[in-house]
Amino acid sequence: RIMLFAWYDLVGSAGVGIIILTYVLLQLEKLRSDELSYSLLNALGAGLILVSLVFNFNFSAFIVEFFWVLISIYGVVRYFLRKR
Repeated sequence: RIMLFAWYDLVGSAGVGIIILTYVLLQLEKLRSDELSYSLLNALGAGLILVSLVFNFNFSAFIVEFFWVLISIYGVVRYFLRKR
């Protein structure tokens, strides 16, 4: 059976890839959790997954990704507040 991917599946998969890569970089100590890039990458990844969920909705996944974006935005704001 052939599995077809819509554009939003590719977008969501890219988001998953970004989140996994970000976590790997954190564990390899190539990225720190207090860096701006960490929060931005997490927000981007979760945001891309949310885009895919608009077209293929899953409530549990939506809740996780929604809060992942919110927490990442908190990290971005906290980063800039520390820099002041």
